[in-house]
Order: sequence, then C-alpha cells, then structure tokens
Amino acid sequence: MFGPTSFRRILLSRILLLSVPVLAIGQYVTYRKARSSLLETARQNLTESAIRKGNSIFESVNALKLSVSAASEAEAIKSGSERDANLFLERLVRSLPSTVRCVEVTDLQTGQPLVSTCDRSIFDGAALEFWSSPGIPSQSNNHNVYVSARIPNTTAAEGDASDDPEGKTYLTFSAPVYTGAFGQTEVLRYALTLRSVLSQPNEPTNRPGSLTGSTVVLDSNGVILEHPIASKVGSNVDTMANSQRWRSLIESALAGNQDFQHLFAFESDSVELLAGYTAMPSPLTAESGDRWVVLAVTRLDDALAGLEPIRQVMFNLVLGLLAANLIATLYLARDLARPVEQLGEYARNVECNTASEPIPDRFFIHEFNQLATALNRTIERLKSWAQELEAAWKEAKTANQLKSEFLTTISHELRTPLNGIIGSVRLVRDGFCDSQEEEREFLQRADDAAVHLLGIINDILDISKIEAGTLTVAVETVDLHALLREAINLHAAAIREKGLELDLGGIADDESPLWVRADAGKLTQVCLNALGNAVKFTDTGKISISTRVEAEARDSQEYCDKRAIVEIHDTGIGVDPCDFEKLFQPFVTIDGSRTRRFGGTGLGLAISRNLMDMMNGSISLYSEGIGRGATVTLTIPLAQRSPSVSTAEASDRANC
Repeated sequence: MFGPTSFRRILLSRILLLSVPVLAIGQYVTYRKARSSLLETARQNLTESAIRKGNSIFESVNALKLSVSAASEAEAIKSGSERDANLFLERLVRSLPSTVRCVEVTDLQTGQPLVSTCDRSIFDGAALEFWSSPGIPSQSNNHNVYVSARIPNTTAAEGDASDDPEGKTYLTFSAPVYTGAFGQTEVLRYALTLRSVLSQPNEPTNRPGSLTGSTVVLDSNGVILEHPIASKVGSNVDTMANSQRWRSLIESALAGNQDFQHLFAFESDSVELLAGYTAMPSPLTAESGDRWVVLAVTRLDDALAGLEPIRQVMFNLVLGLLAANLIATLYLARDLARPVEQLGEYARNVECNTASEPIPDRFFIHEFNQLATALNRTIERLKSWAQELEAAWKEAKTANQLKSEFLTTISHELRTPLNGIIGSVRLVRDGFCDSQEEEREFLQRADDAAVHLLGIINDILDISKIEAGTLTVAVETVDLHALLREAINLHAAAIREKGLELDLGGIADDESPLWVRADAGKLTQVCLNALGNAVKFTDTGKISISTRVEAEARDSQEYCDKRAIVEIHDTGIGVDPCDFEKLFQPFVTIDGSRTRRFGGTGLGLAISRNLMDMMNGSISLYSEGIGRGATVTLTIPLAQRSPSVSTAEASDRANC
C-alpha cells in the first residue's frame, strides 16, 4: 500500500497514464492505415500491370505474326536465290524487335534451310499439317501463320528442348511462301520461320518499391512459361510449395477475373509475394481457344518498401509527441494543481491562525474561483461565529461578574434597611424610647426602610418579568404634568435635605395639562427613577425639569406625530460618554469607587428603558463628561385629544 501523495503527482501520473496509451494506439492505428493504403495501392497497380503485360505480350505476338506474314510475300524469298534471300533476311532481322533471336527460310521440297541466321533448323513440321488442313487459305496472311512454343525442361513440339542455355520460352512463327507465275496456281515451296523469346527481361521492374512487378506467365495446365528465375521456367505449379494457392489463382484468372492474391515463393513459405493477375488468349496455334495467365509479381516487402520511411517518420513523431505531451502535462499539472496547493496552504494557515488575507479568487479555472469564493465566505462566517461566540462568552463572563457584583450589592441593599427595621422595632419593643414622640420617630424610620426594601424587591420583580416577557402595560391618555408633579413631591424632602435648587420651568405653576399616551403607573415609575438618580448623584447645584412638544415626520410630510419631551438635568457627578449604553444594562453600575457610596442595584435605568419601549417611547442619557452633570431625556407619544374631547372634535394631524 502506498501512502498519500501530492495532488500534482497524482494528476501528472493520471494524465500520462491516459495520454501515452492513447498516443501509442493512435500511432499504431495510423501505421496500420498507412500500411493498408500502401498495400491496396500495390494490389491495384499490380493488377493493372498484369493487364498491361498481357496486352503487351498479345500485341507483340500479333506484330510478329504480321511481320512474318508480310515478309513471306517478299520476291527475294520467292525467287529461290540464296543470295537475295540472305540479303533480305539480314535486312529483316535489323527491322524486327530485339526479342527475335533468328530467322530461317526452309525449302519444303528438300526439308533443308535455304538461308538461316540460326545455329540449327527451327522449322516446326507441324506447320505443314496446319497449312494442309481444310479451310486454311492458300495465300499468305496472319491467319495461316503457325505459332508454336519451345519450353525448357519439357517436351516441345520441336523435340528436344532441354539444351536451351537461356532457360526461356521461345515462340516460333512460321508462314508459308507460295511461288508461281502470274495467272498460274501458286505452289507452297518455302516456309519463313522466326524465333522470339516470350517477353523482355524483368530486371528493370524487379526493384524495391516497384509497383510494376516481375512477369510470370502460366498456361492453363500450370506450366510456367515465363519467370524472373530462369530455372523455374518449364516447371509446373503442382510440384511447388503452396500449389493450392497457385492453382486457385489460375482458376480465377481463367474464369475471367482480374484481381490480386497473396502467394508464397516457390522455394519457401517464408517469402510472401503479392501478385496481380489476368488472362490472355493463348498465341499458340495448337492451343487455339485456350488461355494463358499473366501475373505481375513482387515481394510483399518490396511492395511495402515505402512504409519504412513512414515508419521512421512516425517513430520520430512519436518521440516528439511524447516529449511535447510530457511538457504539456507538466504545465497542465502545474496550472491545475497550483490552485489546489494554494487552497491547501491557506487551509494550513487558517489552522495555524496565520491567514491574514482571503484566498485569491483570480484563478484561470472558473470552478476554482467559485470554490475560493465559497471558502472565503465560509471562513468569514466561521470568523463571525467565532467572534459572536467570543462576544457571548465575554458577555456571559461579564454577566457572571455582574451577577456576583449584584449579589454583593443587593445583599448590602437588603441588609441595610432590614437592620434599620430590626433596630428600630427592638428599641421600641424593649422600651428604650424616652417618649412617645421618640417611638414614632423610630417607627417612621422602620417604615421608610420597609418602603425602600419594597422598592428594591419591586425592581427585581419588574426586571424578571421583563426578561420573561410577562410584564404588560395599559396605555391610556394621562396628564404628563400631573405625573411629574407627583414624582417631584415624592422627592421634595430629599431635595430640601441636600439643599439642591429645583428649577421646574413653569411645570408647578402651569395648570394646563399635557396629555400623553402611556401607562400612568409605569410612566410614574420611570419619572421617579430618573428624578431619583438626579437627586442621588447630585451633592450640590440644582436640578432642572422641563417639557416641550415636538413634531416627528412619518413616511411623508403629509403625516406627522407629536411627541412630548421631558428633560431632567442635574449638576451631579456626570457620566463618561463611553458608558452611556452600559448604564441601561441590568445590574450594571460604573466606576464603583465614585458611585459605591450612593448605593443602588443598577436596575433603574434598565427597567425604565424597557418600560419606555413598551409604551412606544424612549429614554436616553447625555453627559459632557465626568463632573459635568447629566441629562436624561424622556420621549412619550402625545395624545391626539384629551379624555373629555369627542372623536369628532379631534385635531387634524396634517396641521402639526
């Protein structure tokens, strides 16, 4: 088992594993197609060459028959003069093709040659029987030319032919020569005979790449009449190896087919031959109506000689393509693997908390850009969740700390009034008071402490109801000025005791009501909390309370709401602007060294904000800084009409 490896190495190996076999198969198929094309071309050319060779032999034989027939009419021969006949034969030999070996004039009365260029007599006695046959014209023409063959290694019509040193098939053409005076019956007196080889030598066509092929001629019995190897002439194909293929070829040609066939050499089955074949009429007079088979034969390797340069070119091409494929694969693997490597590197940096920049999304591959974008978004969400979790953990830690501080504070806040109540009651119970007036004083202290204790408990109950969502308000139309005067009266004693100046801004003297929509009890509680804080945190100076009405546009200028604004300003210890929002959180008290001596649970402002939100109002705090006092602003929706005004007499909102 192999261990994990890099994406680039896997990509490189897979591309090479797929591309190299495909390239090799493509080259092999191309090579086979080229071989098939060359082979098909060789087959067609050899078949056409065989047809041309057969036509050439046929035309050569006819030309020689015409030449013999025409020469037999020469007066030099008919005269019987040996001298004139000899001169005529010399001129005739020079005019005949190079295939003609010799010419002879035979005196038929003596049976001896009159003149001859041959080393021995070549006249075939069977010609006399032919000329004597019925239906043969007595005049010389190409129809009464007798043609016979002299084949090596066989018994020819002329007798012994085994002494032929050339190993070739010779054709003998004999024409009758008639003599006689004009107007008298002509008498057959002489015979003109010439001997010619069957075809031209094969050397010019027997070369690699030649699509002409060597000439092979067979008769209908399978006797080889012409062959590039002289020793094969006169042999029969039945005595050769793979004779069945040769015999099948002969039968196909005699049936009139012009085609090709793969053969093996006569002497060996290891040399494959390619042969095109056709059939031609036999020129021999004795075989009239019979046919010869003409073949154009070449070695298969010679026919495919043009394949070797193609093979070399394809080999070089394969090497070049493999090198190009390797280079292209390396570049492709780099381009494909680099984005994955960058993503992996970024993932490691994220794991080590060292990723300071997002993943680049400018890859050349669209899918990698999408993946990078998705990963960046995922990382951002994870970071956001981590920050939220961290903030929640800090909040929980802060809440736990606030809980501890609250428990400490509430314990002190509860213990102080309880101790006052217990101490005052015991003094009265044990009779330590000197007079009834003193007893009333102690009982009043116990009552004040009990009321203070009840306020603390009510605040705790209110905040618990708010967090549980069970606190409700009953919004109605109430007089804001009356509620403010009530709150001021409740804190008047504390204000006088501390010697503070109270500026009401005409609230005390103004008898006209200011109608707002609120819960009377909850709004009174908010006013008491706000005014109580002003009194608590102000040692010297004054407290100012003012009200006004403002219009607030809604949706468009055609519709607006009016709101009542209450501002309670003091000259107390002030608040750091950074701590404004903290003061509205439950159980929060700031700067303990400055505020601890004033006491309190830290619930007043938190309860006030929730109550104002439930009444569609708001509460805010502003201070210029520590030691510069503070201002609490209450905003309450203004009632559209007083309780005593009917609905028909309501004021139009558009006139605000």
